[in-house]
Amino acid sequence: MQRKKGRFWPQVRTQIYEKAQQLFQEQQARTMSHDFKGITATKKELREAGYVYTAKFIVLRNLWRQNKGTRLSEEEAEDADS
Repeated sequence: MQRKKGRFWPQVRTQIYEKAQQLFQEQQARTMSHDFKGITATKKELREAGYVYTAKFIVLRNLWRQNKGTRLSEEEAEDADS
């Protein structure tokens, strides 16, 4: 039996690696100033340097905040209907 592919984690994983790459490049731009050439790191390098962990925290926190805001808006609408 083949396992169903999820919808949440594949999308989130992509966002995590994009954010990790962004964090890496921002750090490189700060430290290299004029010599920065826009290099990209491999996924392994991002994991080893801790960028993936930081990016995961940021992405999941932002998703939680978005979801929380959506739920609060729905609850306010329900309260207004009452």
